[in-house]
Amino acid sequence: MGDIKTQFSTIGDKQECYIIAEIGSNHNGNFDLACEMIEKAAAAGVNAVKFQTFKAKSHYSRNTPKMGLYKEDIYTLIEKLEIDRTWHSKLANLCKNNEVDFLDSPCDTEAINIAVGVGMPIIKVASFDMVDVRLINEISNTGKAVMFSAGMCKLSEIETAVNICRGNNNDNIIILQCTSVYPAPVHLSNLKAMETIRRAFNVITGYSDHTMGDHIACAAVALGAKVIEKHYTLSRKMDGPDHAFAIEPDELASMVGKIRDIEGSLGDGMKNGPRTEEMEFFKNARRSILSSRNISKGEIIQDMDIVIKRPGYGIQPSMINLVVGRTAKVNIEADSPITWEMI
Repeated sequence: MGDIKTQFSTIGDKQECYIIAEIGSNHNGNFDLACEMIEKAAAAGVNAVKFQTFKAKSHYSRNTPKMGLYKEDIYTLIEKLEIDRTWHSKLANLCKNNEVDFLDSPCDTEAINIAVGVGMPIIKVASFDMVDVRLINEISNTGKAVMFSAGMCKLSEIETAVNICRGNNNDNIIILQCTSVYPAPVHLSNLKAMETIRRAFNVITGYSDHTMGDHIACAAVALGAKVIEKHYTLSRKMDGPDHAFAIEPDELASMVGKIRDIEGSLGDGMKNGPRTEEMEFFKNARRSILSSRNISKGEIIQDMDIVIKRPGYGIQPSMINLVVGRTAKVNIEADSPITWEMI
């Protein structure tokens, strides 16, 4: 798999985690609110913001049974959440000015064309749309990178989507492990699926998080997620189906900071001794071989003549059997480090 370059970032196995603030429909149909959310997300340090573009009539049947999570029927709810498609070019410019990528989950041909027209570097396919082979074919044919959320998916369904993309000569694929419950219980997160997907399809993987808080998203980064998507709101008290489990601007900034700290903590995996910053303690607080009494020049050093304790200026304790039986070349004061030059 290769890196995927966006307008302002690069996504890849050796790149820092790409963090998406999922605005979705939390703009509540208010353009000014959408703009404020973009600006505050950018200030929090994310790499991208993402919206959802759909029309109820092409998204749900009017006869869809009522869902227990929502007070009203899903068709009516989705109709209320439709974004004004005249916003996109303005939102794209605002994102550009704030140096964050502008992303979307388009659910029909017009929405896909808008995404391409405003220069979106990645087009997202939602978990619920992973089985829509026509939608995936159309999106992957744009030449844009394709990001999938894989909530509810079997590996075979992911394979079908990946094969469609590659059949269209599009290998810029990102797949996010996801749980399609709102909010999602922690025990359903299945973060290990990221590695399963990465190994199965040789793609960039990440995690789309619907749990409360940020600790599971942070854990995903520690396990190798190269993309994190997190629902975001200005206030969980606002009306709308996705506000209650989203994180607020200060929490978003905190999550970004934690993720960057986690990435910085992972290191290179090598164990080559003390780092420069550890040298003072390496010398002064590590154990080495010291004299337990005054040892005169010419004396043969016995086991009882030495002790292992701090500091670390003497011979390494692992060499103790090479010290016992040697002759002191100089007078050695009690409680002093013994070095090779002394024996």
